[in-house]
Amino acid sequence: MPAPLMNPADTLPDTARLDGTLDRANSDVVLIVDDVPDNLAVLHDALDESGYTVLIATSGEAALMRAIQALPDVILLDAMMPGMDGFEVARRLKAAPQTTHIPIIFMTGLTETEYLVAALESGGVDYVTKPIKPKEVLARMGVHLAGARERRQTRNALDAFGYATITVRAADGCLMWQTPLARELLERYCGTQAPITPPEVLAWLQACLQTVARGDEPAKLSLERGPKRLTFRLHQQIGDSDAGGDWLIVMREVSDTAVIEAMSLSFKLTAKEAEVLYWVVKGKTNKDIGDILGSSPMTVKKHLERVFVKLGVETRTAAAGMAMSRIRQLHPQFEG
Repeated sequence: MPAPLMNPADTLPDTARLDGTLDRANSDVVLIVDDVPDNLAVLHDALDESGYTVLIATSGEAALMRAIQALPDVILLDAMMPGMDGFEVARRLKAAPQTTHIPIIFMTGLTETEYLVAALESGGVDYVTKPIKPKEVLARMGVHLAGARERRQTRNALDAFGYATITVRAADGCLMWQTPLARELLERYCGTQAPITPPEVLAWLQACLQTVARGDEPAKLSLERGPKRLTFRLHQQIGDSDAGGDWLIVMREVSDTAVIEAMSLSFKLTAKEAEVLYWVVKGKTNKDIGDILGSSPMTVKKHLERVFVKLGVETRTAAAGMAMSRIRQLHPQFEG
């Protein structure tokens, strides 16, 4: 006879004590969601004996709360519950940036194709049918935890080194995960927040995937905001490659403010003249430069005429070539 369960509310410490209670270094954390005590008891005992840290919830609302608080490594979710069913719970978990990365395995007594499809479409990575067989559950969990563990280790390493990195799911373009620096950069450059992937990034990713499929090297994406730009580089595919997988994208912000200052000092230009020359090097027209600097094309032309005099040249091409040569000496990493 299964051992009696603790009160579900007692299985999860309050948020303030949570991090000190869950031993993540030595045990994966599993959240079981089921409104039937007998089902909970069987799974709880089997998982506990196998070394997992087990949390339980008996309703959809409790499951959402526990998932946000504990961020379990995997969730075993009953499909049919009174009130909020498992499909809705899964959709909400996948819509929340904090929990979207957690693998969900559905537990269902419904074997009709439409219900199994609904489980996968709502965010499940797998399902087991009732009556539950603990050995089958453990085997399925092992597969998905291995992938989740690999992704978590990669993310932790990137976090530790301060990289601006995001993970985007190829199947639907959902932004699955981001480092704190990536969050700040995406908000500043694109005005978006997870789980929304900026449209320009999504379009670039789709083009990259076609390039990768041909066996070619994907190009970088660059978003310019004045003398600053944010570059995106496709790093590696993680997760289920059959479904397109999740793609790790590394971001890097580069500021050319130092380049503009160097041109000002090298050629004895005013700050405004140096800015105009910088954008000439970037291939911008007088109208483009005026739009960027908030000036009229005529004002830009006057600045450029003074630049020509100071550099001893007569054309935009000659001015850009001289400036680029000097920049390469002082800032070899500059991307013209």
